[in-house]
Amino acid sequence: MTAEPRQAATVLLLRDGAPGLEVYLLRRTKGMPFAGGMTAYPGGGVDPRDGDVEVGWAGPSPAQWAAAFGCDERTARELVCAAVRETFEEAGVLLAGDPDGGAVVPDVSGDDWEAQRQALLTRDLSLTELLAGRGLALRSDLLRPFAHWITPPVEPRRYDTKFFVAALPVGQEARDVSGEADEASWLTPSAALAEATAGARPMLPPTTHTLGQLQPFPDVAAALAGSPPEPLHPISPTFEETPDGHWAVLPDGTRIRMVVPLPS
Repeated sequence: MTAEPRQAATVLLLRDGAPGLEVYLLRRTKGMPFAGGMTAYPGGGVDPRDGDVEVGWAGPSPAQWAAAFGCDERTARELVCAAVRETFEEAGVLLAGDPDGGAVVPDVSGDDWEAQRQALLTRDLSLTELLAGRGLALRSDLLRPFAHWITPPVEPRRYDTKFFVAALPVGQEARDVSGEADEASWLTPSAALAEATAGARPMLPPTTHTLGQLQPFPDVAAALAGSPPEPLHPISPTFEETPDGHWAVLPDGTRIRMVVPLPS
C-alpha cells in the first residue's frame, strides 16, 4: 500500500560570507528514522497548530503562498508557519518582527528565548502563542518559494516538501541547537557539493539538486530575487541502479548519484 505523503517545510537559510553565498546545513544523527547521517537543511513536518488562523502575520498572504505552491490556503498557512517554527527549533533563528512589517527581531539567543524554543520542541507552546506573547508577527516576506519535492511512492516514509529560501536576519546567529543533528556548517553550495561528490557529505537528491540551483547566485540578494516563477512544479524522482552506482532520476532526465552514509 502506498503511503500518503506528509506535508513538510524546509528552509535554505542563506548569508553572505567571505567566499560568497553560504547556506546553513545540518548533518542529521545516524540514529534518525529518516535521512540519518545525511546532510540537510532545517525543516520538518507540519504540526496541526501550524494552521492556526490567529497567528500574527506580516507579508504575502496565505492565498499568495497557495498560488506559489499550488495548494489550498490552509495548507499554505501551515507550510509557512512550519518553515518559521522549524527554523527556530533547529537553528535558533526566528523569522519574525513587527506586525506592521517593520523591524525584524534582532536577537533570540537569551535564556528566555531558549526556554520558549524548548517549549516549541515539546509542543507545550505553539508558534502563535510565542509570537503573541512578544507582540511579534511571522514575517512571510522574509521567505521565498524555491522548490517542491515529493518522496516517490516506493518509499515507506513519504513527504510532500516545500522548500523556501530566507536570509539570516541581521543580528541573529544560526546555532547548532537541534538534537537531531551532530554537525552544523555554513558552506558555499559548491563546497558542499564537492564534499558530497567525494563521499564525505552524503545527501538526499533534493538537497543535492537545490544546492545546484543555488550555485549560480553570487549573493543572498540575487538568490532571493531569483526564486522560480509560480507555481512550482513538484519533483518526484525514480531510482535506477547501474554498474557505476545508484541514481535518482528526475522527470527532466537529470541523474543524481545516491551516496549512502558510511557506518560509524
